[in-house]
Amino acid sequence: MKPAIPARFAVVGNPGNRRVALFAAAARAEGLAEPRVVPWLDVLRGDFAFEAGEMVRVDSPGEDAEVARVLRGSVEPVDMYRVEGTREWYLSFTAALEKLQASIEEAGALGLFRHQDVAIAFDKLTCHELLVDAGLPVPEAVEPDGSESAFIKIRHGSSASGVVALTVRGRRRRAVTSVEMVRAESGIELYNSLRVRSYVRDADIEDLLAALRPDGLHAERWIPKLKQDGRDCDLRVVTVGGRTTHTVVRTSAHPMTNLHLGGQRGDLARFRAAVGEERWRRILQYAETTAACFPGVHTLGIDILPGADGHDYIGEVNAYGDLLPNLMGLPGTAGEGVDTYRAQVRSLIGRFA
Repeated sequence: MKPAIPARFAVVGNPGNRRVALFAAAARAEGLAEPRVVPWLDVLRGDFAFEAGEMVRVDSPGEDAEVARVLRGSVEPVDMYRVEGTREWYLSFTAALEKLQASIEEAGALGLFRHQDVAIAFDKLTCHELLVDAGLPVPEAVEPDGSESAFIKIRHGSSASGVVALTVRGRRRRAVTSVEMVRAESGIELYNSLRVRSYVRDADIEDLLAALRPDGLHAERWIPKLKQDGRDCDLRVVTVGGRTTHTVVRTSAHPMTNLHLGGQRGDLARFRAAVGEERWRRILQYAETTAACFPGVHTLGIDILPGADGHDYIGEVNAYGDLLPNLMGLPGTAGEGVDTYRAQVRSLIGRFA
């Protein structure tokens, strides 16, 4: 006999955050009680507890200045838009996840994550190595020294923070990035910006890479991507319980397709027609094989790079890649007709039905 459906979800998140609100709305829509919110600040201060039978979802700690300050170990308030400090953030975050998992298990609650898997998803170097070992196609790793065309990434960054798309043509280089580099009296400061900009002077590029390097860098060979309407495109594929449920085409006039950086949702039907059904099925299989590498994470956002050469590559694995408002799921999947959050709730209810 299967156990009864848990009386309530508990969500570790930032109160009032849109992620928390969207998941709560999904739970209500499926006839469940309002999820109990466990603030990230309470978790970081050690002032939290779980109840037996609760199903615990851990959401992103982002978009809160005080949470960022505590995770970065700063006494003074921090600017959430500063790029530097991601290594300290990562170490604090993963330590908190480990404590959360222990508390959940001790209380007899049910966690929807395994801290080791989330930690790998937030470590671009280790994640790349895991996918290579699984036989999945990924862009070739290269040295992040600025000597060849590559996507250079902060090892523990997210949301394109600190990403530099570097092109090298002979002695000419161009670094395209959302990083705003400010030369202050105390030295170079880096800020995330919604405006993508280019650096072409060698001195600026070297200073940019030098300022990013203390947090650790991972670089991958540049993959020329398919285009839609003359714009580079890639895919964000959401998996729920290991199965593909939602897919969005993202297009952009610059190398980063992130929607918050001006990327736009493309036409999925046209993309499928362009690549053909065999290649489309292979892309979805790549996503599900990637999800199988993270068995302890219920939901993932997987970025797939459709190469102009006819090959496809896993670009990123995002532990919190489900924030895609108003995107309905693929026909014939558990997400059909509902958004990413309701698909998750339905999947979890299905465990106990």
